[in-house]
Amino acid sequence: MAQVLLGKEVADVLTEELVERVAKLKAGGVEPSLAIVRLGNEADDLSYERGALNRAEKAGVKVKVFDLPRDLPQEDLEQVILEINQDDSLHGCLIFRPLPGQIDEEKIAALLAPAKDIDGFTDGSLVGVFKGEQTGFAPCTAEAAIAILKHYNVNLNGARAVVLGRSLVIGKPVAMMLLQENSTVTICHSRTKEIAKAAKDADVLIAAVGQAKMVTPEFCNPGQVIIDVGINVDEEGKLLGDVDYDAVEPLVKAITPVPRGVGSVTTSILMKHVVEAAERATD
Repeated sequence: MAQVLLGKEVADVLTEELVERVAKLKAGGVEPSLAIVRLGNEADDLSYERGALNRAEKAGVKVKVFDLPRDLPQEDLEQVILEINQDDSLHGCLIFRPLPGQIDEEKIAALLAPAKDIDGFTDGSLVGVFKGEQTGFAPCTAEAAIAILKHYNVNLNGARAVVLGRSLVIGKPVAMMLLQENSTVTICHSRTKEIAKAAKDADVLIAAVGQAKMVTPEFCNPGQVIIDVGINVDEEGKLLGDVDYDAVEPLVKAITPVPRGVGSVTTSILMKHVVEAAERATD
């Protein structure tokens, strides 16, 4: 039976550390603050927002929500982003994506100040991830996956890591972060031949493809650690990961569940980035 890598334990430790850092900032007259920009009332966005607000309250981070209509014109959203850039009291900005069709997402990403980009949206943040530099911030979910591995003392130095998925939100950045930990990384995707065979050789497997129960026993080995980043909903409204948990869990060394895994750590990383942005602005 695998060790279950629960996110709550990781999130609680991160939050406890943040409370101390926030108290120090507030003693110096700085209140770490996050701007959340949401267009419309998409269920996924609202769910994540509730989690973020809850974690912000625990950490002591102030949040300002920009609740905007789904059909907001491009120029109006640009004006909101410019206002956030110019507001020194707001240290970080989270923009819910994907943005609706009338919005040019690349232009919005180019407009947001990298110093306030706390979820790896801008080119400046992504360059920082790929170069291993502190420019902007890594995408929160990608960093959450690494945080779980480190918290549970999974040895990444020299490990064979396989990432299933190549998106700029998770796949590519988490691969770069694994490289920075001296792992040997293979990225697999929809065109990868014999993908199960490639995954089976991994010491660490990151599943981030957005396909429910794609990872089956053929992908696994007894010494493997699996981080399931997938968020999928079945016809009955049940939340599922990219891993067939019931089939795989008895066969591997350790695994994150869905829910109660990576997702619960992601909002803690979001708050960590806001606090770091406030600290950088203060310095």
